[in-house]
Amino acid sequence: MKLAYLGVLAFILLATGWLEIVLRTRVYRRWKRLLITIAVPVVVFVIWDLYAISAGHWGFDSDTTTGIVLPGNLPIEELLFFIVIPIASVLSLEAVRSVKSWPVGDETTHAAGESR
Repeated sequence: MKLAYLGVLAFILLATGWLEIVLRTRVYRRWKRLLITIAVPVVVFVIWDLYAISAGHWGFDSDTTTGIVLPGNLPIEELLFFIVIPIASVLSLEAVRSVKSWPVGDETTHAAGESR
């Protein structure tokens, strides 16, 4: 199953992507915020993966990946994993916030000039 890893990632995006439309989470509309949010996990976990691969701690099954390998023997699917999972997480969080009306702290909760 050469495309198994990509298939799982596509399923995750499909399973959470509808939240953007149905619950109007506006995650993709606020793309700068999303990029900042996913930048940290992408950088941290790619560095971690590259170290682990170079140290021989783990590798990837070529039967389940496309064979497209980035520098450091990092399969493209692994990089996509570090992008897709944070996006799915943010979509899920924003969906729960939408349904439950939970504030996170970046909303304006007081009228201008109103004190606490």
